[in-house]
Amino acid sequence: MIAKTSVRRAVLVAAALAALTLSCGTTPEPDGPAAGPRATATSGASGPAATTAEPTTAPEADAAASPSGEFAPSSGEKVRDAFATLQATLNDSCAQDCAYFLGRVHKELQELDGAMKADPKGPGHFPEPIEKIAELNKALDGDSSYENLKKHQKLLVGTRDFINTWMQGHPDDYR
Repeated sequence: MIAKTSVRRAVLVAAALAALTLSCGTTPEPDGPAAGPRATATSGASGPAATTAEPTTAPEADAAASPSGEFAPSSGEKVRDAFATLQATLNDSCAQDCAYFLGRVHKELQELDGAMKADPKGPGHFPEPIEKIAELNKALDGDSSYENLKKHQKLLVGTRDFINTWMQGHPDDYR
């Protein structure tokens, strides 16, 4: 009887741990589920334009806001946090949802720019990344539509990669 009780407890504990692991391990990526299903559901209806409706809405507003400093973190986002979200795009590509990917890289770069400019060390502490983002913004000319981001994809991804490399050489700024 003791053996049956021990086995039942072990099975119960294992089931509880499995359920807990499952519920904790399925956290969706930020904005991933919001853009994914809508893009998938409408992609056959009207082609690329339908897949870009959701992802480009926010970046268009973001691009218009970026010159005025609207991307400056209102919640006190630190450079390390903004850099971490930019790094989260390193393994992504246009393979799955190009509009989402390009819009996200653009958004993360703008937020990092705002965090660097608002950092207590001052924008002079991050001259190269801020300059690269300014070059990107000049090339985009305030247009963050999917078509324009796709046109400047090499510059967009190159800016992200440059900043990643630059920040790796400045670990005190993100650790």
